[in-house]
Amino acid sequence: MSGLARSAARRAAVAAVIIVLCVWAAQGIRLDIQRIGRGLPAIVNIFALMVPDRQWLWPAIEAMGETLAIALIGTTIGALAAVPVAFLAARNVVVYRAAAAVGRQVSNAIRAFPELVLGVFFVASYGPGAAAGALAIGVHSIGMLARLYADIIENVDPGPAEALLAAGATRLQVFRFAILPQVLPEFIATALYRFEINLRSANVLGLVGAGGIGVVLLQALTLRRWGVVGACLLVIIAAVSAVDYGSAWLRRRLV
Repeated sequence: MSGLARSAARRAAVAAVIIVLCVWAAQGIRLDIQRIGRGLPAIVNIFALMVPDRQWLWPAIEAMGETLAIALIGTTIGALAAVPVAFLAARNVVVYRAAAAVGRQVSNAIRAFPELVLGVFFVASYGPGAAAGALAIGVHSIGMLARLYADIIENVDPGPAEALLAAGATRLQVFRFAILPQVLPEFIATALYRFEINLRSANVLGLVGAGGIGVVLLQALTLRRWGVVGACLLVIIAAVSAVDYGSAWLRRRLV
């Protein structure tokens, strides 16, 4: 890194620290060190009580299966619905730039609503259960995947498409034989990465009644049944780790 770049990085770091301190002071946030110190023994005590209750391991595994289904169905909905939005938002595909701007704003608007807000909305609309969780995951995934898909489309090699157009191919044939083969592997890899994120989100959505292991976890936390909490967390960690490793292996094969 050059001296100029290091100087700019230092100035940016100092400015960031000043901004954080100003916001902290403006909000009247006070860091009570003594109170934090008093709470540490309680944290240690709670962790000591969170020895997994073996009787709840199988119910936690069953609930985790529902969470996996919520994440998988939601990711599938988002991955498929994001494709037309992505092609609308890709500036190298649409005829009019205004259409691309509309497509990007649609993805931004969808992405602006957190999964928890969507979860509360769908629970209120359809009632508690996995359907609300899958819809919340799916709708939120559309916004993020559409933006990522659009970037992938804009980075395709234009050579094959230009060659097909020069040979008299239709736009549908160009899409089928020039664009789709280039973007499809990255689309799948991106959807797999999104599935990892959605699995974590699905665990949290259960806290608002959207099904899965989060419901069991919420009930255990409410009743202070720390052994059940420990069993749920053990299953969540195992499932998330397995999905992370499996997804990473598949992405390496695809891209």
